[in-house]
Amino acid sequence: MDLAFVALGLLVGTLVGMTGVGAGSLVTPALALSGVPPAIAIGTDLAYAAASKTVGAFTHRYQRSLDLRIAALLALGSVPASVLTIAFLAVHGVRNSLLNAALALALILTASVLLVGRARFQGVAARYEGRIHQVRLPLTIAAGVVLGVLVSLSSVGAGALGAVMLVALYPRLPAMSVAGTDIAHAVPLTLVAGLGHLWLGHVDFALAANLLAGSVPGIIAGSLLAGRMPDALVRRVLGCVLLYAGARLGLGAI
Repeated sequence: MDLAFVALGLLVGTLVGMTGVGAGSLVTPALALSGVPPAIAIGTDLAYAAASKTVGAFTHRYQRSLDLRIAALLALGSVPASVLTIAFLAVHGVRNSLLNAALALALILTASVLLVGRARFQGVAARYEGRIHQVRLPLTIAAGVVLGVLVSLSSVGAGALGAVMLVALYPRLPAMSVAGTDIAHAVPLTLVAGLGHLWLGHVDFALAANLLAGSVPGIIAGSLLAGRMPDALVRRVLGCVLLYAGARLGLGAI
């Protein structure tokens, strides 16, 4: 039992419970910046995410707060993209500079979403819904492709970025259904990407267990704190932290 990683899991779980931001946006950069090799940080987080998101998807399915058709369209693009990305890493080798660059990009995009706010994306999408409707199906599959590559290279993107893509493509989808559909799509994606990284030898199960030991009570605590702290302030602070982490990793990849 490594108390440092348990404490990290507790902190991450609390923030996830408070904000709903995907754990990968917090776990992977924290591990990478603390000295864990990027490949191990990404693979371990994907293994952890596959288990936790499966539980979340069943919960949303029970509450009937997900759209399986939309999740399937996203997976139609993301799962093959993930397989091809893992195959690329296997053939050409895993370069830390590539993984750090992908992680930096994913973090900066996630930070931008947090700082701008999902409501603004939804407002813009609602104005052009007529045009979006005509090409919604291919755009949904294309969004899945982008998420498949990004998640496989960084473990980040299946949470906040996936949700904002859903909001942009389906502005009338209820918030609860956005969350449920995002999680439902993340299950096959993180499972395939996680198995790929396991095959490449990038999963540290002891590290995943330490993170899980802290994150479970953290998520409970964060859920209880949600709504008691200014949501906009928390998201802005978190966005700035992710922006800083992304900049540091990006500079390291140069």
